[in-house]
Amino acid sequence: MSFASTPENDSKKKPTADPAVMLQLQDRLQEIQSMDYSEMTKEEKKELREELKEMKKEAKKSNGIYLSTGAIIIILLVLIIIT
Repeated sequence: MSFASTPENDSKKKPTADPAVMLQLQDRLQEIQSMDYSEMTKEEKKELREELKEMKKEAKKSNGIYLSTGAIIIILLVLIIIT
């Protein structure tokens, strides 16, 4: 078993999503949501589903750190108590 870093593992660790790319994905998502699905063929709907799956994968590549308000307050209180 090897613990060496591979390109596949490195891509999971580093955030690769650019804010401009994320805005493009968001614009495309809004465009897709505004489409009329009743006039589409099965093939077109399938292509859209596949595109949405790819967009979801791309969005998950951005590994950000999100803190809740409660977590921020607790961190601040701990820092105040320590100092």
